[in-house]
Amino acid sequence: MPSVKLMQGNEACTLGALTAGLDFFAGYPITPSTEIAELCAEELPKVGGKFIQMEDEIASMAAIIGASLTGRKAMTATSGPGFSLMQENIGYASLAEVPVVIINVQRVGPSTGMPTSPSQGEVMQARWGTHGDHPVVVLAPGNVKECFDLTVKAFNIAEDYRIPVVVLTDEVIGHMREKVVLPDFETVKVTRRKAPASPGGYKPYEADPDGGVPLMASFGQGYRYHVTGLFHDETGFPSNRGDVADVLIRRLMKKVENAEPLIRDYATESIEDCEILVVAFGSSAMSSLSAVRQARAKGIKVGLFRPKTIWPFPEEPLRELSSQVKRVIVPEMNLGQLVLEIERVIGCRAPVERLSKVNGELFKPEEILFVIMGGEK
Repeated sequence: MPSVKLMQGNEACTLGALTAGLDFFAGYPITPSTEIAELCAEELPKVGGKFIQMEDEIASMAAIIGASLTGRKAMTATSGPGFSLMQENIGYASLAEVPVVIINVQRVGPSTGMPTSPSQGEVMQARWGTHGDHPVVVLAPGNVKECFDLTVKAFNIAEDYRIPVVVLTDEVIGHMREKVVLPDFETVKVTRRKAPASPGGYKPYEADPDGGVPLMASFGQGYRYHVTGLFHDETGFPSNRGDVADVLIRRLMKKVENAEPLIRDYATESIEDCEILVVAFGSSAMSSLSAVRQARAKGIKVGLFRPKTIWPFPEEPLRELSSQVKRVIVPEMNLGQLVLEIERVIGCRAPVERLSKVNGELFKPEEILFVIMGGEK
């Protein structure tokens, strides 16, 4: 039956991962994500899982790829500097179609930055951090409960579409504590990996070229399975043929594009008659929600649009909503990253106002309310 627990966001991410079937974690301690590794080290042995502290984040990413290829549900957790080191292997996982989950608890950067302060500076890195065209899904919890829910969803998406999935939180959400109503774990929808029927004639990358997802065998179960970071044909062996490369990359991208209606998610507040729209995610959305409610109490027609899925971005509902408003305000703890996507989606339908903060402090609701009421940024 459902239960109520006081927990922090990092703890909720870990519990969500365990509920989704996590049985392998590899990572390197880094503030402000370390609690995830600590809890995994404590809990995984209890369920027959494996925890390993690697020498760095490059090795951590490689380890979870290897674990996933053996049939494990695998995850790592990090923050900005470590996320940068993971990028090459995230690209490898994308091309080799290996399902893994990465929790990135953002802090101020670049470089070492301010390790104990929040930021939202990896919006673009999460999508474009590794080279080449590649599919990545990025989920952004807006509270502690969503850390649980979206981590479960991250594992399901990773398994359904054989891709790396990033859960993008920040120091505030990672460390804040909230009362969370947890579901009966046995009722939570969890994707189980479907193995091919038999090893005979198995081709690890045989799929519909229009976005098909090949069935994934596990190493050690008798299947002939070749994995490479080179472009490859349906057998998994490298190929330099341009037509093979074209079909492969287009299929990888198409499998996420086809699933966008199922993947995209967002939340709204007071949008029915709004004339001003605030678009925010993560902890910035918490402050935005408070500001919107205060503005409503003053009679200002303002609403909130909060993407839970950053990539792919929920563009259709935002585009439709922007046609009814006079202003769009985008608070984010960076100098303008998500706003670039919002400007692309909205176009000329409404003016977009940037509200940036990079001093390592969370937005105060009063700061956003001031702009809603017409104050200068």
